[in-house]
Amino acid sequence: MLPPGPTPVNAGQAAEAGNAAQSAASSAPKTSTTMQGTPGAGAPPGAGVPPTTGAPGTGVPGVGRTPGGGANAPGGGVPGSSPLGDSAPVTGEAPGAVAGAKPPKGPITLAQLVERARTQDARVAEASAELRKFQALHQQAKWAWFPKFEITLGAGGPVPEARNDGLGGPPTTEASLEGDWNFGKVGVTVFSTGNAVLPLYTFGKLSALEKAGEQGPIVGAALRERVRAEAGFQAAQAYYGYQLARTGLKQLEDVSKRLKDAGDRIDALLKEDSDQVAKLDTYKLGYFRQLVEGQRASALQGEQFALTAIRLLASAAPGEQVEVVEEELPLREDVKVPDLETALKQANERRPELKAISAGIIAREQEVLIRERSYYPDLGLAGFYDVRWTSSATRQRSPFAYDPYNDRTVGLGLVVRGTFDIPIKDAQLDQARAELDKLRAQEQTLRAGIQLEVTQVQSQLVAAYARAKSFTEAEKNAKRWATAAYAAFDLGTGDTRELVDSFTALAQASAERGKSWFDVRVGMASLARVTGAVPAADE
Repeated sequence: MLPPGPTPVNAGQAAEAGNAAQSAASSAPKTSTTMQGTPGAGAPPGAGVPPTTGAPGTGVPGVGRTPGGGANAPGGGVPGSSPLGDSAPVTGEAPGAVAGAKPPKGPITLAQLVERARTQDARVAEASAELRKFQALHQQAKWAWFPKFEITLGAGGPVPEARNDGLGGPPTTEASLEGDWNFGKVGVTVFSTGNAVLPLYTFGKLSALEKAGEQGPIVGAALRERVRAEAGFQAAQAYYGYQLARTGLKQLEDVSKRLKDAGDRIDALLKEDSDQVAKLDTYKLGYFRQLVEGQRASALQGEQFALTAIRLLASAAPGEQVEVVEEELPLREDVKVPDLETALKQANERRPELKAISAGIIAREQEVLIRERSYYPDLGLAGFYDVRWTSSATRQRSPFAYDPYNDRTVGLGLVVRGTFDIPIKDAQLDQARAELDKLRAQEQTLRAGIQLEVTQVQSQLVAAYARAKSFTEAEKNAKRWATAAYAAFDLGTGDTRELVDSFTALAQASAERGKSWFDVRVGMASLARVTGAVPAADE
């Protein structure tokens, strides 16, 4: 059994976009060369993939949570906050830090961060070790035909004297007689025995075992790719979360400066006893300034948390300074979202979970074949030898004389080996067929879960892009409104309410714009992940 799939850094549903089937292949073909008798005649490989644990939106047992639509999925989230949930560790060295890995020079880019997460994450190292185990199991199944040589070497004593004429005649010395305490000149004995069986024909059991073993590396490689995709997606999520927090801080700085200028103007007008303002306006402006400060604290916390997550995902060494390239979330070019049919086709072709479960089905089919052929015996070539020498016994030269002390025997011949435990074989065959049917049903559930997941992520990305364009235009209008309101207030033709309302609208529009573009960026990375693609540098 493989360990469970990687835990998303985000505890919410956004980080789970693309995770619908990540746990569907948490087990792989297991090959066995333990044979009862001739190799190839015994235990077949038990290959399989357990039930899916992440297919969304279904009521099938073993199907878990519905991905997408969370606080950080396309269309959700809080401006200025980190896209990472509380489940991510926030202190200490990244567990996947690779000794001797050279950190990149200068600020880290998205492409560098994703690459480091996909290659240096501890979960990737664990999956690579599992892949090597499957490769070793494949070799074990491949060499299942190799004879098992059983050789015994021994020496012992004392051995009583046993002398005769060497032709099976009566004892020639008194000490050779039994029934008394006269052991004569005692000696020692040395012996060696050995046997081996080379399978010649097993009715296809050995071929099926090797074919089942071939599926192990396929499953291991698919599971490793699944972990790499998860690590890369989480890296992109942390990267865009940092950019969102950084942009939010700049927007809050701008709003704070505008409110401070307005506050200074109100104080000046109050000293002049102007009828344009009242003391109540000072309280209003102070209230909104404190709200901005509260949002600034949340944005700073989100920025620090995103940087900590980036350090962990980049496997940064202790003391290594990690700087992140400053990048604007809004895209200059139009977002080209693939249509749903194309996205589903790509997911069916590239998702590693589907490759893993397909390999598991092949291995299970071979197990059924082995169980069906277990009723037939195996034909093999058997060989043995037995060599003994005793210092106190006469070697018998007659072929008709029994000589347990000085024996030299060797033989080679054809053997047929089988067992007649028919009821047990019937039960094992029924169990193998049931496991195969179970795995095929899981494949159907997995495909349905992936279809639902891709549909959800693709539609969320489309909606997030539409919101991003709308809030971009809304921010432009809010800036014009705030500029006009401030100019009117400065000239004495505008009131405080209009000024505060315009600043509030500008702050809200800027926050929603940043959040919506964050949703677009994360949605693009999520769509790449659920379709089995690696996020590119500009995603």
